[in-house]
Amino acid sequence: MCRWLSYRGPAIFLEDLLYTPKHSLIDQSLQAHEAKTPTNGDGFGVGWFGERNIPGTYHEILPAWNDGNLRSLARQIKSPNFFAHVRASTGTATSRANCHPFSHGRWMFMHNGQVGDYHRLRRAMENRIPDETYHCRKGTTDSEAIFFMLLSNGLDDDPVTATRETINEIRGLMGDYDIKLPFRMTAAFTDGSRYYAVRYSTDDRPPSLYYCDEKGGLTVMSEPVTEESQTWKEVPPDSILISEGDGRPTLAGLDIN
Repeated sequence: MCRWLSYRGPAIFLEDLLYTPKHSLIDQSLQAHEAKTPTNGDGFGVGWFGERNIPGTYHEILPAWNDGNLRSLARQIKSPNFFAHVRASTGTATSRANCHPFSHGRWMFMHNGQVGDYHRLRRAMENRIPDETYHCRKGTTDSEAIFFMLLSNGLDDDPVTATRETINEIRGLMGDYDIKLPFRMTAAFTDGSRYYAVRYSTDDRPPSLYYCDEKGGLTVMSEPVTEESQTWKEVPPDSILISEGDGRPTLAGLDIN
């Protein structure tokens, strides 16, 4: 499965989390400690908010550790809000269109996990995406389908409710198709001012997710970048981490039916 990180707080250079720490995201792309597959080399992407109210993104199909352009960009781009993702494909093609983070309007989204037997559910999930946004779907992943389902379920108005409704929709479809394989996910999404991170699974093995809330900044990652375990807290299973405005992050149960 993939590895990802997100940050919001005082502006920092992308390099500070992508490359500098001992167990940085680039290191995790080569040797993840808490993933099903230790190598995440099926492309990568970064996204950030700058002077505009819509995010910028950069995607590539090369392994993150082997892309000189990424290193150069990371040294120069400074942002108070960024996402980064290294991909391990779960069956869909390695292409820029399938690299995270995905964006639509002011929202940016990335995901780690898998919808069980997605190849059987793909058409049914896509049928839940309305025509006015379906044409904006560029790739073939379950991750991007989840993002557009969130948008159609009211992400702009009530992100927490949209998350619950989307998970319940997918669970319902899996029941309709008698799918027994698990639905596992961690995901992060932001519009630049509001931030949410989700950890969920239909079984007892949700993907790993941690957060660190120090020095005025919030970092959320698939696994910590440092070995100081006391500075990192685990996001509980079946929960959503919420950071809005300048307040401290809060945790809420997903309360999935």
